[in-house]
Amino acid sequence: MTMDPILVGYLSLGAITFAIYAGLHVAIALAGVSLFGVWAITGKLKLAMNFVALAATDSIAEYTFGVVPLFVLMGLAVSESGMGRDTFAVISRGLKRWRGGLGVATVLSNAVFAAITGISIASAAVFSKVAVPEMIRAGTDRSIAVGVVAGSSVLGMLIPPSLLLILFAILTDSSIGDLFVGGVGPGLLLTLAYILYLSGLGALRPQLFERVSAPEETEVNEQTATWRILPVLGLAALVLSGIYLGYFTPTEAGAVGAAAALMIGTLMRRIGARAAWRIAVQTGHVTAAVCFLIIGASIYSRMLAFSGLPASITEAAIASGIGPTGFLLLFAGLLVLLGTVLDSSSIMLVTVPLAYPVIQQMGIDIVHFGLITVLAVEVGLLTPPLGLSVFVVHSTLKDTGITLGEVFRGAAPFALLMALTLLALILVPQISTGLLGR
Repeated sequence: MTMDPILVGYLSLGAITFAIYAGLHVAIALAGVSLFGVWAITGKLKLAMNFVALAATDSIAEYTFGVVPLFVLMGLAVSESGMGRDTFAVISRGLKRWRGGLGVATVLSNAVFAAITGISIASAAVFSKVAVPEMIRAGTDRSIAVGVVAGSSVLGMLIPPSLLLILFAILTDSSIGDLFVGGVGPGLLLTLAYILYLSGLGALRPQLFERVSAPEETEVNEQTATWRILPVLGLAALVLSGIYLGYFTPTEAGAVGAAAALMIGTLMRRIGARAAWRIAVQTGHVTAAVCFLIIGASIYSRMLAFSGLPASITEAAIASGIGPTGFLLLFAGLLVLLGTVLDSSSIMLVTVPLAYPVIQQMGIDIVHFGLITVLAVEVGLLTPPLGLSVFVVHSTLKDTGITLGEVFRGAAPFALLMALTLLALILVPQISTGLLGR
């Protein structure tokens, strides 16, 4: 007995939504529902199982997938080597005469750190330990201190290299290099928005920030030599210039960056045998998790294509006359809403395969769409009840007495700034495509 393919496609969406909200792992939900969907369409279980097996094999057999473990390895090596701490120390020393300078230094440090890690959670964990104690000790309001760290940590997934941009490229079979170039504009725009907000708040409400003349509060930073920021800048320049100038493919750039990060950490005597083992194990864990998600997403997207649902949705979207801008606004709003209850990767895995055919028919640039998608799902890192970056900051500082409510309150203005940047990105595509000459 077989069922109408389009009906199966719609039922699969409901089944996946129910499974995820019920707490089932996203990859298992995607693969399981897809198996039953193909079975329902064809009426043959063996064919459905072969379909799932083939999709799983093809999804991670491509050369492009090698970029995932390499950039994860590089990011973890950078985090373990203490480069984030050095970056914050040097930048904050240069801004110590600026009201709110430690907050601005945190944003700038996160922007630099993002250029070599690509993982928001890593940024949140590192700067919770490094920046928050320094800001509080210097007199910054606790809620602002933790909000700055949570808010600026999202730059790790926007400024290239970004694990979410890599995931988007794999899901849509698009150019990782083009997405990396496209991420520069939105990343710099969001960084500038954060800096202007903190500077304006420092001028209007100086009592919320550190005392400017407080050299004893920055004693730790004074002990960090200025040259220690050079390895971070050099590594970022090596990886990104290699990609942008065409010397490396993104996968090769990941390999070069990972090797350079491990070499720098070893020469600085911050990565020994134990640290190297921790990095290797964590790289394996993260890669396995991402691999599992990609397999589930590949099976799911093939099942959707088999059912004909994406084509049906595309026809309906075009017939509605909503237009490209209207569609992007609705899609971004849906992603932000889903971000309150799901993590970033899960949202992309479920929604991108459905929306991708629509944007192709509407003539929307894939880089523009990719950056909108990543920025929209990143808003969810700062919003309740999930707010993954907020929970990471809170758990890192749980012994200090800082409450979860304080972190959410501090992160709220940064979430609003992200939403405004997202709106600007939707209305002005050149923010993401300008460097590509499109």
